[in-house]
Order: sequence, then C-alpha cells, then structure tokens
Amino acid sequence: MPLPLILGAAALLSAAYGAKKGYDGYQKHSEADDIVNAAKKRYAEKKDVFDVQEKATNSALEVLGKKELNIGKQFDEFKTLADTLLKQLNAGRQNKLEVNIPKHKLQSIASYSYTAVAVLGATAGAGFAGAAAGFAVYGGVMALGAASTGTAISSLAGVAATNATLAAIGGGSLATGGLGMAGGTAILGAAVAGPVLAIAGWAYDNHGEEALNNARKADREVDSAVTKLENALLQLSKAEDYAFDINDVLKAVYKQFENYFEHLKIVNRLIEDVRSRKLDPQTEMAKLGDAILRLINNGYALAAILVDLITTPLFRVKEINGNVIKDKNDVPVMATDADGSMILNSKQLDQRLSETKAKATLIDAA
Repeated sequence: MPLPLILGAAALLSAAYGAKKGYDGYQKHSEADDIVNAAKKRYAEKKDVFDVQEKATNSALEVLGKKELNIGKQFDEFKTLADTLLKQLNAGRQNKLEVNIPKHKLQSIASYSYTAVAVLGATAGAGFAGAAAGFAVYGGVMALGAASTGTAISSLAGVAATNATLAAIGGGSLATGGLGMAGGTAILGAAVAGPVLAIAGWAYDNHGEEALNNARKADREVDSAVTKLENALLQLSKAEDYAFDINDVLKAVYKQFENYFEHLKIVNRLIEDVRSRKLDPQTEMAKLGDAILRLINNGYALAAILVDLITTPLFRVKEINGNVIKDKNDVPVMATDADGSMILNSKQLDQRLSETKAKATLIDAA
C-alpha cells in the first residue's frame, strides 16, 4: 500500500479516536454539571426551609426575652411598694412583721429585677429585639455565672449585676449587636456555617474524569451538609417549642402574681386616701395588716417561682463531675454537640416547667 494512503488511514483513525475521546469528555462534563446543579438545588431548598425556621425561632425568643425582662421590671416595682407598706405596718411595733420568704430567694428576685431594669435601659431602641432574644437564650447563665471578681451574679445588684449579666449573655458591644446573636450560628455553631463545598467554584478540570470525580465529591459534601441542616432544623424547632412553652407558663403564673400586685396597689391607694383625709393611716393599716402581709408573701413566692424558671438555662452548660466549666472570664461554657451546636436543656426545663405550674397552684390554694 502506498505510504500516503497508510498515513491517511492512520490520520483518520487518530481523528476518530480523538473525536471519541472528545465526546466522552463532553459527556462526563455534562454528567458532572448535572450532578453539581442537582446538589446545589438540593442544598438551596433545605437552606430555604432552615432560614424560615431560624427566623421563626428568633421571633419566639424575642417574645420570650421581652416577657422575661418586663417581668423583672415589675418585680422591682412590687418590691418598692412592698417595702413601703411593710415599713408603715411596722411603724411603732415592737414585734416587727417580716416576709416569710427565704432571704436567698428574696436576694435572687432583687438581683434579677435590678438586672432586668438595667438591661431594658441599656438596650432601648433598635437593638432591643436582638437583646431580648439573646437574654432568652443566655439569661439562665446569669444564675450560674460570676462576675470577674469571683462574686456570684445572684449576689450582686444594680449596675454590677447588669454588667456581669451582659458579660455572661455573650458580651460584645451593644452597638455592634453583641446581644443579637440569639439564633443561627450562635446556637448552632458550625452546623449552619455553610458546607465547604466544591460546588461554589468547583474545579472544571480539562479531563472529564477528573471533573466527574470532583462533582461526585461535591455531591457527597452536600449530602453531609443537608444532614447537618436537618439536625439544625430540629434543634431550632425544639428551641422554638420551648420558647412558647416557657412563655405560656410565665404568662399564667405572672397573671397570678399580677393579681396580688394589683390588690397591693389598691391597699396602697386606700391608705393614701385615708392620709389625704387627715385620718390616722395606722388604724387602717392595723385592720389590713394580715391581708397586706399575705399579699406580699404570696407575691414574693410567685416571683421566686418565676425567677427559678426564667434563670433555668435554655441550653445545657458544660460540666465535668458535676462542676460547671467556666471560661477565662468566669462565665459558664455552653455544652455543644459534634457539629458545634448548643444542646437543649430539655430534662431540666421539663422538670422546671412542671414544678412551676405545681408550685403556683399551691400558692393560690393556700
């Protein structure tokens, strides 16, 4: 066969082989694109669902935090009125009437109310919603944390308690939203920080086989990311449920507290009316002495129950052998799972919710 014909045949075979390889490469790139696009869609759909749940959870936490802070403010007003009436009741008495509530409980109520009032003042305005959500998440840490001096926060009052509490909640400048990190990555850590995906800018290699391998790797990473998002969704959903449950119980028990508080206000207005008519208020006080003391005692008892519930951590703190682990600022460290997500304090919350309802019922029955 003449040499030119042989060379021509070889060239045709080579061209055919090249065309085949090119087509194979194109097919693999097409398959890789399909895999990557499907993975992107799968992740985006799950992330959209997560974003909706995160927003709902943060909203529930904001509502809960606002309720908790406003309850604390009412405690401060109740204490002021109770102290005034007790002072009037005890005027001229040798055997002073005293509140029948343990001192450490009264201190806990006072500390919480001072802190709530100060936090409300410090977070007025646009940043209040984020601060309220942060308070709902980390408020329980307040009861466990300590100031930098080593003094328990529950034994502090006023500005000192506020500063220590703000540090325990998560710190950061209020202006930069330090208290706004209630949901999302604050609760869920690395779980929703976004998967390290090749799909964001995956290597579109010259070789179709390499492109296909990269696409399959990205697909596996998306599967892992979607699993984490599903776990995070469940975590946020449960946190939202607890926020609703706690808020419902707080409202019910606070309504009882408010009833005693309102009656105490009525008594106070009655005494002021007697005084305005130039009559002896002590005579009226003597008639109402037992009733006033009962109102104060029951009000404080309910306040103590509410504080116990509010300061029960929504998420578990890290412990070793029963001892709470604290960071360099002496603030409790939150326990996290393998994905870096905070762990709901379910067992203790369930117990506290049950106890709160039972104790509140006993007070009204007394």
